[in-house]
Amino acid sequence: MDTRTTTPSQGVRVLALTMLLGSLGTSIANIALPTLAKSFTAPFAQVQAVIVAYLAALTLGSLVAGRLGDRFGLRIALLAGLWLFLAGSFLCAVAPGLPALIAARLVQGAGAAGLITLSMALIRQTAAPTGLGRAMGLLGTSSALGTALGAPLGGLILPLIGWRGIFWVLLPLATLALALVLTTLPRDARTVRPTAPSLLAVLDRAILPSLTLNLLVAAVMMATLVTSPFYLGITLGLTDTATGLVMAIGPVLSILSGIPAGRLVDAKGAGLVLRLGLALMTAGAAGLTLLPGPFGFAGYVAGVALLTPGYQLFQAANNTATLAGLPPDRRGTVSGLLALSRNLGLVTGASVLGAVFAWGVGSSDLAGASGQAIATGLRLTFALSATGLGLALVLWSRRQG
Repeated sequence: MDTRTTTPSQGVRVLALTMLLGSLGTSIANIALPTLAKSFTAPFAQVQAVIVAYLAALTLGSLVAGRLGDRFGLRIALLAGLWLFLAGSFLCAVAPGLPALIAARLVQGAGAAGLITLSMALIRQTAAPTGLGRAMGLLGTSSALGTALGAPLGGLILPLIGWRGIFWVLLPLATLALALVLTTLPRDARTVRPTAPSLLAVLDRAILPSLTLNLLVAAVMMATLVTSPFYLGITLGLTDTATGLVMAIGPVLSILSGIPAGRLVDAKGAGLVLRLGLALMTAGAAGLTLLPGPFGFAGYVAGVALLTPGYQLFQAANNTATLAGLPPDRRGTVSGLLALSRNLGLVTGASVLGAVFAWGVGSSDLAGASGQAIATGLRLTFALSATGLGLALVLWSRRQG
């Protein structure tokens, strides 16, 4: 093993940077879609593949990255993910056409799968034993910060140097992360790993409830992103700018609540904090069902103000509890499963809960629906969400009790 030593805080900060980088790559290209459509003279459905390609590679690559980490070592797999992300970002920046850009985004997304999955896996051996929850909270903050920074950073770059600039700017960040991982994180132990444990051996009864909960809460959070633009813009009549500012409340609360959530896990234990997170999320979903009707904007903000910190509490506790007792040769695979379940939850929220919202509105033409119909769809979506979260809270509490 490498003889270099490093304080846990140094390693955790490096992993927070890699987590931020993968999340930033997820959101930074969204704001460039109109520019890309004009540059390539392509319809929106084709340009949208720039986003879908990244998310698809991120989702499918999460489990692969974790398995590779268990097989060859978490640090070396993280370095491979950084090199892949770096290469993908460069290929995006120099792409001669839309098909090449989409292919490069697949490469970039595969690299990001390694950054996000392996950062979480490495936290277990990088953080101090008494500070694992705090480290998980920092990763949650970094993920939220990366996602939140994408749109404003892209908005600053686009007028200055065009759409290629949003990919060029990722290169120095990825290079810095690569250098820090090489110089800060200790090398993997030189142990013989003929095979990683089988997926069925890892995917046991102890892991399945955590993965199921992870999928459920991610679906509910995605539902807020799907429904909010219609409710704020049509029902409340806010401008696009005002809608964007209001929707930034959730990410800001995520950034502010991530580290305190982790500290609470260290102080009170993962089980209690997980139940508290689910309780706040249930209250937030119920608030989005009941409060916007009589209170409008204030009711919407109140629901989000409960839902988002609850999500960070849940994430910090669930990730800590799931990874805490694992042997080293399973941490990568389980981190990949956590990332996979979260991404599948995002897809579920966009598709299934999005369909529930449209059914509640009573029309597939959401842009042309009335404000009252949109409000009905919102209530139905979050009534179902609150029911699912409340049931999960009861079942989890009985399982723990």
